[in-house]
Amino acid sequence: MSPASQTSNSLWNILFLCWLVALIATLGSLFFSDVMHFPPCVMCWYQRICMYPLVVLFGIALLPQDTTVLKYASPLVYIGLFFAIYQNLLYYKILPEAAQPCSQGVSCTSDYINWFGFITIQLLSLFAFSLLLGLIILLKRKLKS
Repeated sequence: MSPASQTSNSLWNILFLCWLVALIATLGSLFFSDVMHFPPCVMCWYQRICMYPLVVLFGIALLPQDTTVLKYASPLVYIGLFFAIYQNLLYYKILPEAAQPCSQGVSCTSDYINWFGFITIQLLSLFAFSLLLGLIILLKRKLKS
């Protein structure tokens, strides 16, 4: 296999992993809200606004292996990661309760799940956006080499 085709395969694999992470995160959020009936808070909606389009963007980029998708996906990942970090800071009470945008309705620090004593919906979102950021950085490095 030539080095060019190996690079091409590795780029496609990274794009596929980006799509897979976005798809799992989207399906997970829909499962929690539509099947488990956990209402999303304001911060969750902001994160969903950033995550849901990524499934379509990365899915479309897979077909022609279009790495220019980074121009459109990167801002969504950065913004979503910002909201995920902010929500986790609220959840772990690093930021004061007064900093919550969720003054009415569902609290941003609601504890619907707590797997193994530390895995929460807020942490899952942070993990998904962090993983996407790592994959995007890896993809950018592969493109430069």
